[in-house]
Amino acid sequence: MFFKNIIFKNFKIKKNNNKIQKDLNLLLKEKNPIIETLGTSYRYSYSKKIVSKLKKYTYLKVIGMGGSTLGTQAIYDFLKHKVKKNFFFIDNLQSKLIKYPKKNYINLVVSKSGNTLETILNFNIIIKKKHNTYFITENKDSYLSSIAQKLKSEIIHHNNFIGGRYSILSEVGMLPAELMGLNKNKFKQINNLIKNKKFIQLLTSNVSNTLHFIKQKKFNSIILNYDEKSKNLFNWYQQLQAESLGKKGVGILPIISTMPKDNHSLMQLYLDGPRNNFFTFFFIKEKNSDYIINEKILSSHRYLKNKNLNQIMLAQKKATERVFLKKNIPFRSFEINSRDEKTLGELFCFFILETILIGRALNVNPYDQPSVELIKKETKKFLI
Repeated sequence: MFFKNIIFKNFKIKKNNNKIQKDLNLLLKEKNPIIETLGTSYRYSYSKKIVSKLKKYTYLKVIGMGGSTLGTQAIYDFLKHKVKKNFFFIDNLQSKLIKYPKKNYINLVVSKSGNTLETILNFNIIIKKKHNTYFITENKDSYLSSIAQKLKSEIIHHNNFIGGRYSILSEVGMLPAELMGLNKNKFKQINNLIKNKKFIQLLTSNVSNTLHFIKQKKFNSIILNYDEKSKNLFNWYQQLQAESLGKKGVGILPIISTMPKDNHSLMQLYLDGPRNNFFTFFFIKEKNSDYIINEKILSSHRYLKNKNLNQIMLAQKKATERVFLKKNIPFRSFEINSRDEKTLGELFCFFILETILIGRALNVNPYDQPSVELIKKETKKFLI
């Protein structure tokens, strides 16, 4: 358990984690700007005046790709029960199919480089009332900064030392979070976490076990997700690990599996197929879940009476874990007791620290993505 809201059961394999503990200590002693964003001392590049100005709008369109939007989407979906605003995310080139509001909205265009092709195209095609547009981009010459200056739109500076997938607790994620009516300070949990010996032990042993799986040629990290509202949390996590670790012929392929639906499609392979996977179970205890209508249940299935859907999914999760144990399939498990900023902040911290530590152990740079630039260059050649 991290704290009262997260119950974490680690992989059963117990590997020595002394080296990972030392790496973590070094990481926390460094002046690492990404780690700084996880704490309350981080200074944002936007003002309270901007927040007050933008809070009056009911609708917000976020335009960006990858890490520019995935973290914000994760926050919005995970905590939607607390959000009274309507957010639309434009993160691919088919976005014109969506019907957007015509009044009381703002556009937030997010691109670290300011030159992301898909973001430029979506801005060009979708945005009509350009005076309602704000930009989050680096403080340098770029296509989007030039457009912003031409339109006399406000630019919120994206710190150039924070990559998109790591930017969730910087202005990229926290400005939208404030506009959702959420408390940005409650996301910042690293100072509490690193004082918790249990958390440190769970984190470092988790990293050690993951490195053990990689040495065994288990590269597929399959997330068995029992919570629809956490889909974008794991889309963010997928990018975080794939883009940070996939270098020098090594890496992890995170695969998101929707449960319990995938019991009827992929589970057979998980149980009896190639043993090149390790698994993460993720479940949230919902307080308001639909109950079974007892009068419609036949006597053959009376064990379903007085149950709600969340209880049934929890039974399915526990049953699957039991089968995995019997088949000696490696897995870890997260059970979330409450949806709030603090819980989500703890998860963000855990996954970011985990990824950086795995990268260091694999001797890869977890902060860059050099090969992605190759596709950008080749695309431009086709268009010229």
